[in-house]
Amino acid sequence: MPERNAPDMPSLPAEARIVRSFLDASMKPDPDLAATFMAEDVVITFTGGRTFDHPSGPTGFNAGRYNWVKKKMDRFDVANGQDGVVVYSVGTLYGEWPDGTPFEGNRYVDRFEVRDGKITKMDVWNDSAERILTRMGIEA
Repeated sequence: MPERNAPDMPSLPAEARIVRSFLDASMKPDPDLAATFMAEDVVITFTGGRTFDHPSGPTGFNAGRYNWVKKKMDRFDVANGQDGVVVYSVGTLYGEWPDGTPFEGNRYVDRFEVRDGKITKMDVWNDSAERILTRMGIEA
C-alpha cells in the first residue's frame, strides 16, 4: 500500500532519507531489508520499553497487536546530536486491529540516531496502548 502524504525523499536531509527508507521497508514488512539501514549493534527500544537488536523484533510484536499497521509520516525533524544526527519521524498510525476493526489517527513519534549512514538507535512511542484500553472500556 503506498504511503499517504509522506514527505518527498529528495527534499529530505540524507539522514532522514535513511530513516524514511528504513520505515518504508519496515511497513512492507521486510525486516531483513529494514536491517540494511541499521548498524549491527543497533538498539531498538519499542513501546512499553521492549528492546530488540533487529527489526524482526518489532515486526513480530506488531503481528500480535495488529492485523496490519502503516504509518502516515507527517514530518521528519533533524538535528545534530551527541552521538550522531537525530531524526524524529512524527505522524499517525492507521491499520486494523486483530478483530478486523479499522483504525486511524493513532499518534506516533519515532526517534532515531544516525551515524556514518546507519541507524544506531531507535526509540518508538505511540498511542496504541491507550486505544486498546479504551476499546476494553477502561478510561485510566
